[in-house]
Amino acid sequence: MDVREATPADLDDIVDLHTRARVAYYGAGGLPAEEIVNPELTREQRDGWTAAIDAPHKHVCCAVIDGRLVGLLAMGPPHTPEASAAQLYQIHVDPDRWGRGVGSTLHGHFLRHLETEGLAVGVLEVWERNTRACAFYTRHGWRPDGTTRPGPAAAPYLGMRRSHP
Repeated sequence: MDVREATPADLDDIVDLHTRARVAYYGAGGLPAEEIVNPELTREQRDGWTAAIDAPHKHVCCAVIDGRLVGLLAMGPPHTPEASAAQLYQIHVDPDRWGRGVGSTLHGHFLRHLETEGLAVGVLEVWERNTRACAFYTRHGWRPDGTTRPGPAAAPYLGMRRSHP
């Protein structure tokens, strides 16, 4: 598996993978399909991923196997200013590849980013009903930090932190 920086040429594949991952985890959490996939959300995803790829202070990485995009990582400065921290904005893995190490590889890439940048803390948010992601992050040393913000279907996003020695 190769992990590389995303380019604008990856945009269609990124939006497709992001959509399939969202359908899987939001659907498992009880969100109706029409709230997950619609033309307005697709436009917002394209705009958001384009901005993230182009932003000099953010990093979008693609995990590629045999020329096919199988995972995404987005990271950068925290949404809430915090010294010596980076935010893991998103990890998405093709649902056909869940449980095969793609997410762990991308997570390791985030940890290397913390190390390279000399940062001591990682922060993230995860949808409370995405039990698969909650378990993944807990296995990788993340702990709830007590913060929340509203999320879909009256289920909040939970803040998590991980110290990096």
